[in-house]
Amino acid sequence: MLPQTELARLHERLDRLRKSLMRIGPVAQGSILQRTIRRTDPSRPGKMKDYGPYYQWTRKIAGRTAIQNLTALQATAYTRGIRENRRLEKIVSEMRTVSLKLLALTTPGVAKRRGKRKDAKTLS
Repeated sequence: MLPQTELARLHERLDRLRKSLMRIGPVAQGSILQRTIRRTDPSRPGKMKDYGPYYQWTRKIAGRTAIQNLTALQATAYTRGIRENRRLEKIVSEMRTVSLKLLALTTPGVAKRRGKRKDAKTLS
C-alpha cells in the first residue's frame, strides 16, 4: 500500500516547483567581472591613475571560454540573468529529486531474487 500522504506531499511540492519556474526571468550563464586598470598618469609623472571600471561577461561556449565587454547597464542586466539561471538550476535539481521519489513510490519495481544459499560444507 502506498503512503497517500507522502504522494500528496510530493505532488504538491512538484506543483509548487512548476509554478516557481513560471516566475523565472531571462537567464544567462557565466559570470561578470569588474576590472579596473591602474597605470601611470601621463599628465603627472610618478602618479598612478585608475581607468574603468570595465565589465566583462565570461562564459563557456563549445568548451572554450568566451569573453564579451559590457556597459555598466548591461552588466547589471546580465548579473540579474546569471542570478536567475542559478535559481533555475536549483529548482530543476529539486524537481529531479522529487520526481525520482514520486516515480519510486508509484511504479512497481523488479522482484528481487533470493541469493544462493551456501552450504556449511563449502564454507569449511
